[in-house]
Amino acid sequence: MEKQLTISLFAVVGTTLCVASDDGQKVYDRLSEAIKSGGCVTLSFKNISALTSAFLNAAIGQLYGSFKEEEIRAALKVEDIAQDDLALLSRVIETAKAYFNNPRRFDQAYKEELGDDGDGE
Repeated sequence: MEKQLTISLFAVVGTTLCVASDDGQKVYDRLSEAIKSGGCVTLSFKNISALTSAFLNAAIGQLYGSFKEEEIRAALKVEDIAQDDLALLSRVIETAKAYFNNPRRFDQAYKEELGDDGDGE
């Protein structure tokens, strides 16, 4: 029988504000463990009043560096998420998929934008 787990962001973070990447890392650790064990996870956004891309990148975006997209789609569901937060989550996921598909290209573009030619200055 498949394991079903619900993770409440409010319970993990301890506040209605999901803004810090450190808090996102806590969520990622739980999600990652559940996916590795073959379970299905529902991520509840109930009682969350503020959400940032930094939090979502840490919590969900980095999953795409550890798991295949198909694994994540099969294992992860979200509920009780506001429409504008769902749009932000979708952008984070698309960016994460693009990044982990070709991280060198993104890293090079970042360096070029900052004017970093790699000489350490």
